[in-house]
Formats: sequence, C-alpha cells, structure tokens
Amino acid sequence: MKPRITVYDYLRKHWLLVGILTCIFFAGIYPELGSKNGPLHTEYSVKYGAVTVIFLISGISLKTESIYETFQQHNLHFFIQGFTFIFIPIFTQIFVHLLNYFGVNQWVLRGLVTVACMPPPVSSAVILTRAADGNETAAIFNSVLGSFLGVVITPLLLLINLGFTTLVPLLATIIQLVTTVLIPLFLGQIIRNFTGFRGHTLPLNTIGQCALLFVIYTTFCDTFETPEHHLSAADVLASVFSVLLMQIILLGLSHAIAQCFQKHFTIQDVITIIFCSTHKSLTLGIPILRILFHGYSHLSQISLPLLIYHPTQIILGGLIVTQLKDWVQLHRSKRPPV
Repeated sequence: MKPRITVYDYLRKHWLLVGILTCIFFAGIYPELGSKNGPLHTEYSVKYGAVTVIFLISGISLKTESIYETFQQHNLHFFIQGFTFIFIPIFTQIFVHLLNYFGVNQWVLRGLVTVACMPPPVSSAVILTRAADGNETAAIFNSVLGSFLGVVITPLLLLINLGFTTLVPLLATIIQLVTTVLIPLFLGQIIRNFTGFRGHTLPLNTIGQCALLFVIYTTFCDTFETPEHHLSAADVLASVFSVLLMQIILLGLSHAIAQCFQKHFTIQDVITIIFCSTHKSLTLGIPILRILFHGYSHLSQISLPLLIYHPTQIILGGLIVTQLKDWVQLHRSKRPPV
C-alpha cells in the first residue's frame, strides 16, 4: 500500500513552483514595489544583488575539476549554441508562417521572430538546471558563452530575419557579465579552494532558489507595470497562446533531439540542454527592441512576445523541475553499484 501524500509533502516537493506562483500573485497585486522605478531599486538589487548571489553560490558549490571537464564537452556546447542561434530562428520562421494563416497581428509575429534571435539569459536557466540536478557547470558556461556570442550574432540574425540591425553596447554587456557572473564565480572558487568552505552548514541551494524567486518577482512587477498602449485583447491572447505553444514545442524538441545523442550526453546534460537552449534573455532583448523600433507606433505589439516569453519560460521551467529531478534520481537508482 502506497503511503498517502499530504498537502504539506506536495508543497515541500514542489515549493519552487509554489514560490513562483506566489511571486506572480503578489506582483499582480502591487507591481510598483518591485518595478524598475520602485523602492527596491531593482537595477541594483537584482543585477548586483540576487544574480551575484546565485553565481557566488554556484562558485562555492562547483567542484573545480568539474569545471575543467566541462570545458572539454565540445559536443554539448555546440549543440546548445546551435539550437539557440540556428535551430530556433529557423523553426520560428516556419512557426510564424503557419500562424499567419490564422490572422495573427503581423507586428506580433515580428515580435516572435525577434525573440528567436535573442541569446540565453544568465540566471534563470542556470538556477533551474541546478534545481533539477542537471549539469550546472555546463549551464553556467553556455549561458555566459551565449550572452557573449549574442552581442555579435543577435544583430546579424535580426538583419537576416527582419532586415533590421542595431549596435549592441559591447563594452557595457561585457562589464555586466564580468561583474555579475564571472567575478562571483571566481570568488566562490577561491572560497571553496582556499578556506575549505563547502556550504554544508548553510542551505545554499535554497538561498539560490530564493534569489531566483526575487528575480522572478521583479520580472513580473515590470511585466504588470508595462503600459499596454495600442494593444487589443486579441493581440494579447494571440501572443500568450503563440508563445506558450512555441515554448512547449521547443522544450519537447530539445529533449527529443538530445535523447537521440545518448552516447554523447548524460541525463544531466539533457536537462542543461532543455533549459539553456530554449530560454531567451529579456535583459538584452528589451534594449534592442527599444533601439530598433524607437518611434514605431507598433512597439508595444513587437515587445509583447518577449515580455510574455520571459516569465513563461520560468513558469514552464518550474512546472517540470520536479519531474526532471525525479528522472535523474530514477536513473541513478538503476545504476549498478561500483
């Protein structure tokens, strides 16, 4: 007879998803608190606070030898970057062509194409990979690599797919990545190797996930605060449906294709692929859209898919984290003892 699962047990197992939904609820009630112009000063508390904490914890937790091993996983890096910058833009062009038959707003469709050209984010994909027991080191490496590549590749993709291009602030992007990702990682490795601290006395994983929840909360505050000028209910519904369907298909395809290369990828690698190859950056995307379409009366329709895509990828990620973690545990239990 199977033991009964109580509400407490369920909430404890799926607490990250519950936390995400709670963040959305409170952001909807009072978005002014966590918005860009709010009292929390998210331009500093998120960028140089929560994100820095996430990668400092990663630096403390990661084994140095695993970092060296990750650098050698060329097949994994090539797959993730190829899926992000080649497969998704091609897939989106086909997807948009099909949506065109259903009368979806042309500017919303352009917004979807713009989303497809964006690089991966540097926080959500990493912390979700960590929460699902995936290859965290590879997630960090590919998120940072994708952000650097996006400085060059994203404008080229926009030129090819839309006929628009823009100069991404190269120096500012590099400084932000170094200060919020690389320096915290380096400090974490110094703490680990020179002090012997491994974080066993502190719930580092829980602290990192709480930092992610703060990022999620502020993201939704900005989403709810964004004015929806010139947006009809049909545009909003079409964008939500299109983005949700697009992400579900991409998650399924990334998993299915990665599974075809079982000889090259472990289950932890597949989890990294699922998150890192399908997530898109809002931080770089919004400034690019502001530059590209400044003065356009249809800027709100173009921006809408990206504004929806970012929180949606977090919600879908939270929904599948527990299942992926159980998948890893099941695989480990089937391994023959060494």
